[in-house]
Amino acid sequence: PQQCRPFPGPDAGERPRPPPPGPGPPWSPRWAEAPPPPDVLGDAALQRLRDRQWLEAVFGNPRRPGGSRPPRTPVGPSLGEVRARLRAAFRLVRRLRSLGQSLRETEADGAAWALLHAQAVPLRAELVERLQPLAQAAFVGEAQRRLERRVRRRRLRLRERAREREAEREAEAAQATEREQEIDRWRVKCVQEVEEKKREQELKAAADGVLSEVRKKQSDTKRMVDILRALEKLRKLRKEAAARKGVCPPASADETFEHHLQRLRKLIKKRSELYEAEERALRVMLEGEQEEERKRELEKKQRKEKEKLLLQKREIESKLFGDPDEFPLAHLLQPFRQYYLQAEHSLPALLQIRLEGQPWVAVNSS
Repeated sequence: PQQCRPFPGPDAGERPRPPPPGPGPPWSPRWAEAPPPPDVLGDAALQRLRDRQWLEAVFGNPRRPGGSRPPRTPVGPSLGEVRARLRAAFRLVRRLRSLGQSLRETEADGAAWALLHAQAVPLRAELVERLQPLAQAAFVGEAQRRLERRVRRRRLRLRERAREREAEREAEAAQATEREQEIDRWRVKCVQEVEEKKREQELKAAADGVLSEVRKKQSDTKRMVDILRALEKLRKLRKEAAARKGVCPPASADETFEHHLQRLRKLIKKRSELYEAEERALRVMLEGEQEEERKRELEKKQRKEKEKLLLQKREIESKLFGDPDEFPLAHLLQPFRQYYLQAEHSLPALLQIRLEGQPWVAVNSS
């Protein structure tokens, strides 16, 4: 036979033999065992060869564009393949069972029996071919391991979904409870506000009633004073009329009348002073209630304005930086805000900031 000889290149001399396989990295024990013979290659070529072998041993062989990929190790049977084999085997078994029944029925007819037998033989061979991998322990074991792995993953996935649903139900229950608590707090607040307004109205009505009664008593005392003056004037007129008739009452009668008048005047004065003190106290109480009511209205108005400003600020920040409920990363600025706004909420922080900044602002006396 004709032998194939290598095509001579431009260097028609003797070609060097290919180098032996790489000995591995420098720390490998094979590095010093099988170096290429120095008489075949020069020192520079030998060094380049060793460098290339070391790089290939450390970083792996570079993939060449025209080179073929290393063959992949065959993996085990997939569950789809096993399922397809089993379904095909069941179909073949059903077909063979029907053919066997037909063969038993056509035993007397030789031609029909031979025809059915010719149909059953390839089906039986195909069934044997289908069942041959299923008879291997490695094939069945790998399929069983894959099935167990899939079942395990499915169970884990179902458990995870169950935990997620349970967490969602708990979150919904917590939100519902929180909403109910907020509604209860709002109802209690509304009831307290209504009761407070009712109590204030009752107190104001009682104070107005007492004040009107005091004013009525004061008007009674003024009327009594007027009556005493009229009585004194009437006695004086009657005394003058009796003197013109020549009748003069004794001095004891004048003293007795003056004594009674003085006693009544003192009593009326004492009652009028008492009524005036009660009126002043009631007026002070009503003014205090009105002042507190005005203060509450002002605080309520300021609180509404503050809530409105906070809502506007939150809307502006949500438009600029996103909703803080949807984007928790927006809260990364909260420590900086707390640091730069701590003087607005804490007096010691304000004093500390003022003390730290005072040397830079005040004039140095030294």
